[in-house]
Amino acid sequence: MGDFNLALVIVAIVVCVLVFIFNIYLLINYQHPDDANQAYFPKFVVVLGLSIAAISILMLPADVANRHACRHAIYNGACNLTLPMKDLWLAVYIADAILVFFIIPFAMFYYEGDQDKSVGKRIKSALLWVITTAIVCGLVLGILYGLVGKVNFTVMHLSSGTASFPSTWEFSASQSCIGNNARQCSAYSASPSSETTWSMRTTFPEYVVALATIVGSVLFTIFGGVGIACLPLGLIFSFIRRPKAVITRSQYIKEATELGKKARELKKAADALHQEERSGSKGRKWRKNVKAVEKEVLLLEDDVKALEEMYPQGEKAEAAWAMTVLGYLAKFVLGILGLIVSVAWVAHIVIYLLIDPPLSPFLNEVFIKLDDVWGLLGTVAFTFFCFYLLLAVIAGAMMLGLRLVFITIHPMKWGATLMNSFLFNVGLILLCSISVIQFCATAFAYYAQATAAQEIFGHTLQSLRGIKYLYKYNVFQIAFIVLAGLTFVYYLAFGWRRKKPSGRFQLSS
Repeated sequence: MGDFNLALVIVAIVVCVLVFIFNIYLLINYQHPDDANQAYFPKFVVVLGLSIAAISILMLPADVANRHACRHAIYNGACNLTLPMKDLWLAVYIADAILVFFIIPFAMFYYEGDQDKSVGKRIKSALLWVITTAIVCGLVLGILYGLVGKVNFTVMHLSSGTASFPSTWEFSASQSCIGNNARQCSAYSASPSSETTWSMRTTFPEYVVALATIVGSVLFTIFGGVGIACLPLGLIFSFIRRPKAVITRSQYIKEATELGKKARELKKAADALHQEERSGSKGRKWRKNVKAVEKEVLLLEDDVKALEEMYPQGEKAEAAWAMTVLGYLAKFVLGILGLIVSVAWVAHIVIYLLIDPPLSPFLNEVFIKLDDVWGLLGTVAFTFFCFYLLLAVIAGAMMLGLRLVFITIHPMKWGATLMNSFLFNVGLILLCSISVIQFCATAFAYYAQATAAQEIFGHTLQSLRGIKYLYKYNVFQIAFIVLAGLTFVYYLAFGWRRKKPSGRFQLSS
């Protein structure tokens, strides 16, 4: 057992280093050229946040592996060689909450501050916002913890008489207890009136994690429910809307002229909004128009990219067209595989979580059988399903941002991502990663049984006063399935259409 845990520690250290290096690679390749050789603090926050998000997802498989370290022990206390997973979970998620609610907002306020101001004034302005947020959050958390920071467990009071120690041991279905003439143990014959509620105060770190999980669960339910459908269907319909052939030069000139006209309209609209900002008239209508312009810019960029695909230029035009065709084929294959995973997720939620008692362990049983084939195969599949939910959240946030424009759009583009967009998406990933872990710990409770994650996100979270009813009645799971179904219907009805920039804006002036 000692060798097993030593190997687990080594693997954990190596994985953490690899995750850190991979996130640096993402930052370097996604960052905008304007942010090169500057904005080092936001970059550090981005790498740290992405690393914690990835490590938190990987900790659940590590928790399962850590549980296996003592599977040969006679009782749980007989093995002291396991990793302190509960302390590690709390440390990771407290760091997660600090990053989401304090450090990332500070980095965004500092980065988006007026460039004409000095560094000291920008830091002071960002600190004022963060300190105000910290005071409000601290008061809310303290009041809630003092009033309802307890867990309620339903327990049964049992009592039994004594019996002489038997000379022989004979147990059967008709006599399951020790003693002559015993037919039922007290646990079976206890009356319903023996049930009572046992209350105890939870620890403050666990309560902070629980409330952060609730906030993340709302976002996860909305974005994840939409994303679980739009992630694979978006790839498939992208293949359906693909350019079928290279257009002629005259068609290219006509389309490029039209796009140039729309680009000039967008620039005119952006200049007008910038003028309004300088005059101080930044009302609700101004913010709505800013989001509309951001949406139109993204759609225009997509149109420019599509036009470049339909009319490749240069010495390697034929090779570029071949790569375009292969890219759409890859999207189609990945979309089909993603659709299978999404259907498996939805079926598992219905079969295992919404139906009581569950019809089947379903994916839990699949992971266990994969572990029997090879020790890490089930763990790898388990990790993939958890990461897939996180990708669905990101896809859902982008889809709703473009369609409904009720959130600020922060796209991630290769070589063209500003630090404020990076920070926004990292905050979203961190906030939803808590809920992804809680959701996976519940959905795969049979596979992840007796783990520290299940203790925190299962027994404690689902027994907290006021919160437990959200989980008792499967509010988040039902909303997740409903949103996934609505998104699926939406794509069937409108997914084949291509959204074009309108070029129309409701400007104040």
